[in-house]
Amino acid sequence: MRGIHIGFPGVKALDGVDFRLLPGEVHALMGENGAGKSTLIKCLTGVYSIDAGEIVIDGSPRQLAGTADAQEAGIATVYQEVNLVRNLSIGENVMLGHEVRGRFGISWRATHRRAKENLERFGLGHLDTRLPLSTLSIAVQQLVAIARAMVTKSHVLILDEPTSSLDKQEVSTLFGVIRQLRSEGVAILFVSHFLEQVYEISDRMTVLRNGRFEGEFLTKDLDRSSLIATMIGRELSTLAGEHEVRDGVAPGQREPLLVAENLGRKGSVGATDLAIGKGEIVGFAGLLGSGRTELARLLYGADRPDSGSITLKGRKTAIGSPAAGLANGIALSSENRRDEGIIADLSVRENMILAVQARRGWMRPLSKKDTDEIVDKYIKEFGVRPADPDRPIKNLSGGNQQKVLLGRWLATRPDLMILDEPTRGIDVGAKADIITAVQKLAEDGMSVVFISSEIEEVARVSDRIVVMRDREKVAEIVNDGTVSAATIVAVIADEEGTAQTVAALDVSDETFPGTTSTSTPTGTSTSTERSES
Repeated sequence: MRGIHIGFPGVKALDGVDFRLLPGEVHALMGENGAGKSTLIKCLTGVYSIDAGEIVIDGSPRQLAGTADAQEAGIATVYQEVNLVRNLSIGENVMLGHEVRGRFGISWRATHRRAKENLERFGLGHLDTRLPLSTLSIAVQQLVAIARAMVTKSHVLILDEPTSSLDKQEVSTLFGVIRQLRSEGVAILFVSHFLEQVYEISDRMTVLRNGRFEGEFLTKDLDRSSLIATMIGRELSTLAGEHEVRDGVAPGQREPLLVAENLGRKGSVGATDLAIGKGEIVGFAGLLGSGRTELARLLYGADRPDSGSITLKGRKTAIGSPAAGLANGIALSSENRRDEGIIADLSVRENMILAVQARRGWMRPLSKKDTDEIVDKYIKEFGVRPADPDRPIKNLSGGNQQKVLLGRWLATRPDLMILDEPTRGIDVGAKADIITAVQKLAEDGMSVVFISSEIEEVARVSDRIVVMRDREKVAEIVNDGTVSAATIVAVIADEEGTAQTVAALDVSDETFPGTTSTSTPTGTSTSTERSES
C-alpha cells in the first residue's frame, strides 16, 4: 500500500500512509485509538475506496471496489467479534459460501468432508462438523473462523484483535495456528493492544499515529519504550510531569473510601487489589486495551465481577449494577460520550438532571425549582457555552457536552467520581477547565478515579497512579511530585527492573489492611500481600 489517502467530512483518516506485508511473516499494525488502523484494514479489504495512492498485490496494482474483490485477491479477515452463524453447524460455518455442489444442488456429505479437511489443518479434526457451532467455546470458534477464512487458500490473513476474549492457554493455541500459517507462506496482519502478545508473535511492525505513517520496524529492533513513544508521538525525555502534592497529605495516607480485593472478571480484567482514599485522585494509566476501562466498570457495577470483593466506607458492599453503584455514591462518566453519555435529542437541562432523577426514582419527579437550581449551578460552575439550558445538547461542542455530563454526575453528590477519558476530543481550553474542576473536587473531599490516554495528564493530576498492562495491574506509583509521564511509560513498557523499583502503594497496615510496605531507594514503595510476602 503506497501513499494511501482517505478522508471523511471534516476528517483526514489516512494521510499518505505506506504499508507492506511480506509472505511468511506476522506483521503487527500498531497505534493508539484513532490512529487509522481500522481504516487501513477497511481499505485493504475493500470496505472503503481509497481517495489516492495504490494497492499492489503479488506485484500487480489492484482496485478493490468491494469485499468480493479483496477475497478474489486472496485477502481474508477474522474480526474481533467472531462473525459466524451460531445456529448453523460447524461444517456449514466453515464452508459458508463455498459449499460443494453436485448435480442436484449442495452435496452436504461432501461439504462436511471438505470442512473436516480444513479443520484438520488447524488441529480441529476431532470436531463433529454436524454439531451446532454454539456448542463450541469462543476460543474454538475463533479457530473455526480462521479455518473458514482459509478455505479459499488466502495469501493474506488479517487478524483484528483475535485474542481479546481468550485466556492465556487459548492464546497459546491460537499462536500455534498462526505460526503454522506463517510457515506455509501466509502473510498475516496482526492487530492487538496486548504488547506481550505483539512481541511474542510478530516479526515486523508498522506504527500509525493520527492517520500518518510513523515507521516500519523489525520487532526485535524496537524496544517497548521506543514503540510507545512512537505511538504517542513524544520522546520519553520530553514527557515531564507537573504534579503538586496537595494539602500536605501524603498519597496513600488518606482514610480509605473504597478497597477492592482480588476484583476481576474473566476475559475482562485480572484479579486486582486497589484502594482509593477519601479526597484522593487515583489515575489509571495504560495503553488502549490495557484494562483501564474494564476495571472502572467493575468498580461502578456496569459489569459484574466474578471474583473478589469491594469494601466501601468500611463495609463489604455488593455492587452488581449501575443502579447499585449510584445508590452507593459511585458515579461513572463513560469514555463513550456519544453512545453512553449524552442523549443527543434531549436538551442540556434534561441531560443534566437525568442521573439525579434516576436516583430518586421516576415516580418522584424533580420540581421545577430543584431542576433550575441544579442546572443553573453547573452551567455557571463549568462555564457551559452557550448558557442555554433548553438547547439540544447535540448542538454543543464536545467540550461543553463533557461539562454537562460532569454536572450530571456531580448533581448526584457522589463520594467517588470515575472519569473515563474526560478530556478526549475537546479543545485545550475545555481540557484546562475540566482538569481544574477535577482538582477542586478532590480538594473538597471527593474521591476521583481519572483515566486518560494522555499520560502527561495522568501524571499531572493524580496523587497515585495504577498502571495497567494486558488487562492486569502491574504497578502503583506514588506521585510525590517527581513522577513524570516517562516514569509511567517505563512501567508500561516493562523496562528491566522498573516494575521492581517503581512503586506500588505507600500505606500502613492501619490505613489499608492486608498490605505491608517497604521503602525503596527511589523514594517510592512496594506493597506486597501478606500471604505472598
